[in-house]
Amino acid sequence: MEELWKSSIFFSDQSLCDADILSPQEVRARIEVAVLNFLKVLNAPTPEISDLPLISRKSSNSRVSRGLLTDVSWIFLSQSFCKRSLMRENTAKSFVRVWMVMKMCYQILLQEKRVTQRELFYKLLCDSPDYFPSQLQVNGTIQDLVALLRCSRFSLGIMASGRGAVAGRLLLQAHFFVKTPNTEAVDCSTCGSSGYAISGDLNLLEKLIMKTDARYIIVVEKHAIFQRLAEDCVFNQIPSILITAKGYPDIATSRFFLHRMSRAFPEMPILGLVDWNPAGLAILCTYKFGSIGMGLEAYRYACNVKWLGMRMDDISQLVPEESLSNLKPKDLQIAKSLLSSDVLQDSYKEELATMVESGRRAEIEALYFHGYEFLGKYLATKIVQANYI
Repeated sequence: MEELWKSSIFFSDQSLCDADILSPQEVRARIEVAVLNFLKVLNAPTPEISDLPLISRKSSNSRVSRGLLTDVSWIFLSQSFCKRSLMRENTAKSFVRVWMVMKMCYQILLQEKRVTQRELFYKLLCDSPDYFPSQLQVNGTIQDLVALLRCSRFSLGIMASGRGAVAGRLLLQAHFFVKTPNTEAVDCSTCGSSGYAISGDLNLLEKLIMKTDARYIIVVEKHAIFQRLAEDCVFNQIPSILITAKGYPDIATSRFFLHRMSRAFPEMPILGLVDWNPAGLAILCTYKFGSIGMGLEAYRYACNVKWLGMRMDDISQLVPEESLSNLKPKDLQIAKSLLSSDVLQDSYKEELATMVESGRRAEIEALYFHGYEFLGKYLATKIVQANYI
């Protein structure tokens, strides 16, 4: 315990700003050290209530790491702290929330359970409605706890709700320490248009045995487009694996699973299909670079996703004027944020600048002007021409 105390993040100059993946015992030990340090200051000759030093999750504390021999980049948080204090009116409730969620996570880990953020919210709502009136307070406090203890959400016993889906030329089989020959693999090419639902259990996803004869992984922004491609069995025309988060990617059901596939098949290109608007590009960038909103876990699941479509050359050649719509105020806000980012490459900035200058946007569904079967042909042409950036 003494060694752990000396290495505690609460009284050290550690410079690592990532979230460790730890065992339940290690996380409980970090929580115990946090409590002991708090009590030590409280019981000192001049007692006081110590502040909670958290790694800042503001954009001003974000940095970009670029590979020396590749074009792979990702976002991470630097060594800059913010504080939660009981003595300051604007952070007093946040200070209390951190301890309440910490207590709850400790109990979850003791019971060897895992809960979703939604389940945790309802438990905290019933116990402390004044402190957790909505899911937002729970989500933010979990990120605070990650920034304080420097361990992943999953290490805290919090798992993601299953939301994403996968389809195509992929066989999945759970790994067991004891051989079970009767355990059948899931063939994702036979799961229908809805695909195979990706579990939110990161331990299960990590242990999956993956086999494929695909040549591409295609990340699809929208579930409806994913369903159309799966219904048409595009993965037979283009030997591929399709994956969707049904919008902005969550940590487990899309980003972790995609990163898991990229490790299993490191030579396979990952191609992104998103709407031609700032939100579509923001979704692509979340897969590619990570996001500040993920806090200390921002960088961990970044993948080298290439932008397949839609892109401005598609808009000028394939999309009728009637299918274009005007950019919304939220689009312009997202565009401004992206353009100010250090991580965005020049070719992406050019596309984004064209969107803003034209004031127009287009959705993938606009390609149905050429027929419902055209989407597969569009993807095949783009891939054959290696028309992705």
